[in-house]
Amino acid sequence: MQDRVANNNETSVKLELYQLTSAGDREINQDYMAHIIKDDYALFVVADGLGGHHAGEKASRFFCQGLISQAEVYSKRMADEPAETFSEWLTAAVKEMKRLFQDDISADAAYTTCAILFIDKRRVLTAHCGDSRIYRMNSQQVLWRTCDHSVPQELFNEGWITEQEIAQHPAQNQLTRSLNVLKEHRAEINLYPAIKKGETFIICSDGFWAYVKQHELLQLAQLTSTKVELAKLARLAVFRANGKSDNITVQSVRCL
Repeated sequence: MQDRVANNNETSVKLELYQLTSAGDREINQDYMAHIIKDDYALFVVADGLGGHHAGEKASRFFCQGLISQAEVYSKRMADEPAETFSEWLTAAVKEMKRLFQDDISADAAYTTCAILFIDKRRVLTAHCGDSRIYRMNSQQVLWRTCDHSVPQELFNEGWITEQEIAQHPAQNQLTRSLNVLKEHRAEINLYPAIKKGETFIICSDGFWAYVKQHELLQLAQLTSTKVELAKLARLAVFRANGKSDNITVQSVRCL
């Protein structure tokens, strides 16, 4: 597992970041994460690759690299038409993802989910595709989470299963959306009010959220929470998976 801390002290939005990734019980880690923290904005992304023979590993890494590489161009345009610009940014990221695959024959079978958080002083934007999630919390409650693009999420929406049953449903791996170089992106983009002091965002792959209960996530939203609490929850997720843990990747972003 890895953890890193970054503080944005140059702007009125001061952010604290803790993050980690682990292969869990898998042979390779097909998750990938990246972030940028600038004076005027911050960007965080977690991607969970799908596909054999390292195809998924490349898909998640190349997408994140593509997203970060386009930041200089698109971040400057986010103020005027944020949702439209964010969509164009993702399209450019998928295009760069395709370029990085070059002539790799695994590209056609390489897919990835994504969960992306963009923060500036005026707004919060999210983009997600598949079952990687973003949670917004304060110290008392989970304010909202992104809705998965999956069969169990649809069953939950229709009232057939509970929130707790989503993670362990037999169809959990059946996604209704994902990213691939052969298709235009189908990420869902949402615009929210600006981040408030004391709020925490969790960006994570399903290997993390599937075995961590929502009330346990609130540990990460407490002002005293550090990388120690994040690592404990990650270890708990591996333990509860009972030898079948998926890759685990999580970023915790708090507004100081």
